[in-house]
Amino acid sequence: VGPRCVKRLAREISAAYADADEDVVIVGLLDGVFMFLADLSRELTVPHRVDFVSASSYGANTVSSGNVKIKKDCGASVRGKHVLVVDEMCDTGRTLACLAELFKSREPASVKTCVLLDKVSRRVVDVQPDFVGSICADEFVIGYGMDWNGKYRSLPFVGVLKRALYDPGSQA
Repeated sequence: VGPRCVKRLAREISAAYADADEDVVIVGLLDGVFMFLADLSRELTVPHRVDFVSASSYGANTVSSGNVKIKKDCGASVRGKHVLVVDEMCDTGRTLACLAELFKSREPASVKTCVLLDKVSRRVVDVQPDFVGSICADEFVIGYGMDWNGKYRSLPFVGVLKRALYDPGSQA
């Protein structure tokens, strides 16, 4: 996962929205998406505006709790607009599915989803992101905006968190 992956995603997204009448509303899911979304936004060739939502299903855990909680909503209406929900990771799919349904209920022109990493092995709901940077192994990843308990978010790369840090009984 790196600059080539982000550029490829930007090309795919720009092609998908090339004929859009309106600016695309890129909705980033805070907090983890900020680095990826900044890089992606700079590479897009279609007119767009950026907004953010905050939702969580992790807390301090390394596995999704299954309870999606919206903590911050978009600042402007998306009615009649093309909406692209962007997240750094899709694992269980609950958050992405919840947000896609939330935005569909607001009468947009369309709703699509984009993730940097897709952890398909953890999926518990039937959701398939429209744009995927890379498939992710079933590991807890950090860096490039992703954290563990508030740490490691500013690493300039994606790395795997050593299991011994969050599971002291492990042999890893």
